[in-house]
Amino acid sequence: MKGLFKTKPKTPTELVSSTRELLPYADKTTEIRERKREEKVAELNKTILEMRIVLYGSDQSEPNADACEQLTQEFFREDTFRLLTTSLPKLNLGARRDATNIMANLQRQRVDSRVIACKYLEDNLDLMDILISGYEDCDIALTYGTILRECIRHQSIAKYVLNSGHMKKFFIYLQNPNFDIASDVQATFKELLTRHKTTVAEFLSTNYDWFFEEYNSQLLESTSYITKRHAVKLLGDILLDRANSSVMVRYVSLLDNMRILMNLLRDSNKTIKFESFHVFKLFVANQQKPEEITRVLVSNRSKLLRFFADFTLEKANEQFESDKSYIMREISMLETNDVRPSTDDSDDCESICASTSS
Repeated sequence: MKGLFKTKPKTPTELVSSTRELLPYADKTTEIRERKREEKVAELNKTILEMRIVLYGSDQSEPNADACEQLTQEFFREDTFRLLTTSLPKLNLGARRDATNIMANLQRQRVDSRVIACKYLEDNLDLMDILISGYEDCDIALTYGTILRECIRHQSIAKYVLNSGHMKKFFIYLQNPNFDIASDVQATFKELLTRHKTTVAEFLSTNYDWFFEEYNSQLLESTSYITKRHAVKLLGDILLDRANSSVMVRYVSLLDNMRILMNLLRDSNKTIKFESFHVFKLFVANQQKPEEITRVLVSNRSKLLRFFADFTLEKANEQFESDKSYIMREISMLETNDVRPSTDDSDDCESICASTSS
């Protein structure tokens, strides 16, 4: 007899509709009896879980394409994405995790062969402002960060973020003392600066001056080991990308930039030294070096060669050894019309060699 009264599963459309109706109850300031609110919140949590199962499937079944399409269409048609975004801080951890999975998944779902999430976000760009600002709230930072990274998979959305005032805020967010949040910000920052090649190249060319001034002072010269490690690795990824070739030439043609990398080569951390080498080699390999860079390299030739001769890795790395040999050969062959031997113990190159010998 019990089976006769089994509740019929809700359709994807009904699940989205129920979510919209139930989300207001997640707000504890709602003026209703607490017992009723708890019942509604429990129902909301169950509904969110059912939507996640529609999109991801379960142990017993795979996702149904038609059901996924229906849920996606309804979600964006009725602006449920916005409502859920603003309600996320009010959900309990389990429901918030399920909702985050749903919102991330929706960025890849297709309706009539189109990723409709992209058009929706283009019409609601202020949602990016909400998600990015989430990094200022430790309780919601990781949740919003996960959704944000999925949203900027769309090139038009990434372009909006890159050209917004939020990019300058990332240099502050990256230095969050909370390791998990700082790591999440780093993942988003890297995604913004590496995924969409042409958009990134355009951004870097247009915003070169302020961006790399902040990058150098806030990240590469940070007192935080984690910040420096991520920053120098990402810098290498950016400069070595062919799409950023003009930016790379511009960066490696400035002596102040080379001095920063030379100081990073002195770092006691082997990972930072290794990643710094991959950027420093670009200054040496640049065939159009400014005279001031050539002069510094030539005047410190013997010190640099000693430093690199002793610069080794714990594990054999053929590419590293090949690159190092090339750099040493290039430095050995450099010539300049104005060579002044270095005698100043405070010279950057002198410091590098002293660091190595110790």
